[in-house]
Amino acid sequence: MPFPLVDEISRHCLEDDEPETVHIEVHLPGRLDHERLRTAFHQALARHPRVLMRQVPTRWWHRHYTWQLTPAPDVDPVVFPPPGPDALAHARARALTDCPPLDASPPVRLEVIEPAHAAPADGRPPAVPSTGTVLLLTLHHTALDGPACLRILATAAELYAGSTEPAGSTEAAGCTSPSGSADPTEPPAHPPRLPHPPYPPHPPQLPGHSRPGLLTRPARLAPDHSTPTINPTTSSTSTSGSGSGMLLTELSVPPPPPHPTGERPPYTVNDQLLVATYLMAARWNQLHDRPAAPVVITMPIDDRPRGPHMPIGNGTRLAAVPFPSTTPPLTPHTSPGGAPHTTSAPTPLTRLLHRTSARTRALKSTTPRSPLGLPAAALTSLPLPVGPRRALTRALRSLAAPWTPTTLLSNIGRVPYPLDFGETGGRATAVWFSAPARMPRGLSITTAATCDGDRIHLALRWSRALLDEAAASRLLDLFRSSLAATAWSPGTAPAPGPVPSAEEGGAP
Repeated sequence: MPFPLVDEISRHCLEDDEPETVHIEVHLPGRLDHERLRTAFHQALARHPRVLMRQVPTRWWHRHYTWQLTPAPDVDPVVFPPPGPDALAHARARALTDCPPLDASPPVRLEVIEPAHAAPADGRPPAVPSTGTVLLLTLHHTALDGPACLRILATAAELYAGSTEPAGSTEAAGCTSPSGSADPTEPPAHPPRLPHPPYPPHPPQLPGHSRPGLLTRPARLAPDHSTPTINPTTSSTSTSGSGSGMLLTELSVPPPPPHPTGERPPYTVNDQLLVATYLMAARWNQLHDRPAAPVVITMPIDDRPRGPHMPIGNGTRLAAVPFPSTTPPLTPHTSPGGAPHTTSAPTPLTRLLHRTSARTRALKSTTPRSPLGLPAAALTSLPLPVGPRRALTRALRSLAAPWTPTTLLSNIGRVPYPLDFGETGGRATAVWFSAPARMPRGLSITTAATCDGDRIHLALRWSRALLDEAAASRLLDLFRSSLAATAWSPGTAPAPGPVPSAEEGGAP
């Protein structure tokens, strides 16, 4: 089976010092039986045979990279590291540095972290509760993406718990919401495909807010390296030198403005996350005296169904959400912790949220084309062997580096499965994802929320060529305050703002 477009581009661009891993971390309140879990996970792999694959040995003159499906795993993907106070920290480090190989089936590793029975030497509380378990999945992003691997884990949870009803729909998982908006506390929605231009024809305009031209270089996040410190309010894992680091934290869901039942909200929590990411990047560059430039955020869009027959592999398409080079003024209505929607006239931040909502609706409702754009499709269709095509891809990637988007925001949303491991394991209380953060972008932000929770689980992952631990911690604080600035203040009426027309897209 020849590599699909996304797999081939990823394979061309692999770097030894920046592994292409996706990290998924699931916290459970109870304990799991080892052999029962191993059996359930192997059965889940058999139910989704597309994950049981390995790369066929390829020479430079071959026309394609090729996947070979295998009837059974080449290696056991389920690992039980020795328990201990630092077991989770070591597992997180492996998730960033130790990528499952492509030449052994399956390209995924599941580590089961047992409870820590002793406190760490530095006196910090153990990362794993004394009665809980952490499932940490590491997958090779050339072969799989996060939602596909989560689907496999949901099947394993169903088999472990002995459920007879597939965990495939949000209704079965108990994840429905009356508001119907797409945010981190709700399941992903899949709008009907409508013929739309990529952006609204007449979106609400902000002063200085125009779509960047093709030759306009997006803002690059300012590098910052200082003395590393440990942020006690977050969980962190990193290694010195090259590679990437990661910070995990929980945030409150920012309240969106109320809207009548059955009507589309003026903007969603996903839009608030996008605006917060933009404010974070713009304010970070201001603090580092970087020239103003448009901030462009890559937003993955997944149109696959979430049921038992979800296609496995890399199934997301990437969309670019541009923001202006001039940030809204930091007035009391837009400062951290402020309420930007409490005045009779819409503030610049309110108008920015409405505009972002119009753009994301239009992007989600466009007919999918190439998941990485027409240039990537043309590149992979060239009648060249993989060797010259790889060299050409890497050369063009280097040339296009100045036009790479500023950062990536991947909002998984409310996890559409209960991830319930029965009476012994219990239902997931927290789920974190982290996406690769290779240069030149060097930064990715991934958010998710459990079915029963009202907290956003956020992973900040960065390239060590861009930031160090202390700088990443400050950047996370900027994101936290920027997200708080987008919150609607309860007890006040939302300010009237431009409401997108029906031509601008369906519900997100």
